[in-house]
Amino acid sequence: MMGNVARTATLVAAMAAVMFATVPAQAGAVRDVVTERLSQRLFPLLDGTGRDPAAVRALTSKSDMTALLDGRRQRVAGCAQDMFCVAQALIWTESEVDTLAKAIPAPAGLNTPDDGVAAQARREIEGINIILRTYGLGHPAAYAEIDGAGTIDPRERQSRLQAAYWLSRTPRIASAQALDPSIDYALALLDGSDRADAIGFEPLTGGANAAAMARAKKLDWSRYRYSALIVTGVGPEVPDMAISPFGKYHLRLAASRFAQGDAPFIIVTGGKAHPRATRFAEAEQMRNALIERYGVPANAILIEPYARHTTTNLRNATRLLMAMDAPMDRDAVIVSNPGQSASIESPQFVTRNQRELGYQPGQVGRRLSPTQLLFRPSRASARVDPRDPHDP
Repeated sequence: MMGNVARTATLVAAMAAVMFATVPAQAGAVRDVVTERLSQRLFPLLDGTGRDPAAVRALTSKSDMTALLDGRRQRVAGCAQDMFCVAQALIWTESEVDTLAKAIPAPAGLNTPDDGVAAQARREIEGINIILRTYGLGHPAAYAEIDGAGTIDPRERQSRLQAAYWLSRTPRIASAQALDPSIDYALALLDGSDRADAIGFEPLTGGANAAAMARAKKLDWSRYRYSALIVTGVGPEVPDMAISPFGKYHLRLAASRFAQGDAPFIIVTGGKAHPRATRFAEAEQMRNALIERYGVPANAILIEPYARHTTTNLRNATRLLMAMDAPMDRDAVIVSNPGQSASIESPQFVTRNQRELGYQPGQVGRRLSPTQLLFRPSRASARVDPRDPHDP
């Protein structure tokens, strides 16, 4: 009897060792193009490091990193098959974030953020932690009415946790699994919740934006007083409604302002935000309406289909202006309803940008009308910020 118990215990221990072993990144690996694109978009620094075996070896050979990663593996192994415990164990502590941020180098080919590699590492790890807490542990999102997984059946949550755990340890080509499983675990949680919003319209220079981008490259910007009209999103709260009543008002305002001829482009900005799990990207729908209802030429409209908040409306519109090679020393015009316009002009909006983005996406200037504000964009918006995993 004791021999059987001992053999059973040995077998269980062996199975646990296999279950929690670190999977070699290329052992029997296959390419998952969706997860790969999502990883590159949300975690470019960690993804780039994971793709470079020499960089992984150099990083993991440092004694402090060796101790850190060993400690994380032991923390997860201690959870046995408790998947809620695993999600909690994969969260990065402040001391772990500090150690990684100080040790990680800039991988070859990555554009270094203006505030440095360490700051980018912190943003990416914080993004992982937010995904784990929101989609794994069920913590309320910062904007709970549109973000997060929502209320789901406990059995469904358990299946998502289990699948994320398995996927994070099933080899994937070009992954960062050899560095730490939390990266692929976070990506699997997003994918399992059907929240791969961040890669739905890539590349933004192509597709619906191709004609306008081509025109921008040849444009004589000096002919125009403003670089663009930025039309902010104001999504509906009714399921299956493509454009909200306020959104339709924004479009009438934008078409009227564009007809004055002193701005060459309209940037419509808004993602799949309102209501939760909507199938409509607001910017895409607004573009269609500008063309079909108002006759605005397609090569004068750019969509920014990722923003979920007013802060990221302006940040992401600024990124498009940079991609267009628009002059950054020239104002754009923000077009929105009087209430939203007043909010953008307020000191509270400056505070909100600082809290949510860590910087100002640009400088809000003087008011032209109750629905129009000048806006001078800032290159700080180029920073990749995965803390909101839907609109990096």
